[in-house]
Amino acid sequence: MPCILNIETATSVCSVALSLNGEVLFEKYSFEGPSHAVLLGVYVEEAVGIAKQKGLKLDAVAVSSGPGSYTGLRIGVSVAKGLCFGYDIPLIGVHTLDILAATAIKQNNNAADCLYCSMLDARRMEVYDAIYDHSLHLVRETAADVVTEDTYAAYLEKSKICFFGNGAGKCKKVISSSNASFLDDIHPMAVNMVSLAEKAFENGKFEDVAYFEPFYLKEFQATIAKNKVLNEAIAHAKH
Repeated sequence: MPCILNIETATSVCSVALSLNGEVLFEKYSFEGPSHAVLLGVYVEEAVGIAKQKGLKLDAVAVSSGPGSYTGLRIGVSVAKGLCFGYDIPLIGVHTLDILAATAIKQNNNAADCLYCSMLDARRMEVYDAIYDHSLHLVRETAADVVTEDTYAAYLEKSKICFFGNGAGKCKKVISSSNASFLDDIHPMAVNMVSLAEKAFENGKFEDVAYFEPFYLKEFQATIAKNKVLNEAIAHAKH
């Protein structure tokens, strides 16, 4: 059975889990903010050490593939690729919103009387989201949505929807439908990737290690400091 190292860095949470045949052998995580560059290498080293102690060989590395934080995803995927190259093992990409949905469905006791909307914060009133049924089948593909009272109205008219993820708080203020409910403290975690990663491994669903890129959904846009803009404007005016 596969021994898989799972890496999740799509949000401010950094987590790593080592699994063997569905059993979690090691888990480490931090909710203390975007410190992935410092913590991830330490967590991975500990996980690999545990595998060696147990006489296990890594069969694959699974990484949360986005959407999510540009910097977090880059760090996670870079580390995952390095491990795959170093150990000559396959890479598995697991959609971040799938991880959230699988977690929420399990926490909600696999309730079949509602849909599940995974939501990741994307600045202002925008979220990255996708809607699933209780079997984790996509009902609506991943999108970048500006949350208004009407954003999910068509679905809420027909079904109950559970909203969750770090973008769900925005909905509480604008969605008043009685069919809307909210699950708190649902985070994409490496330990919740295990079943999804093992299913991908069994189906031979691997990524091209050389060319794989995270699913950003929207291109990262670096902001320019206001004083730099002002200085450039003054320089331009002088000419």
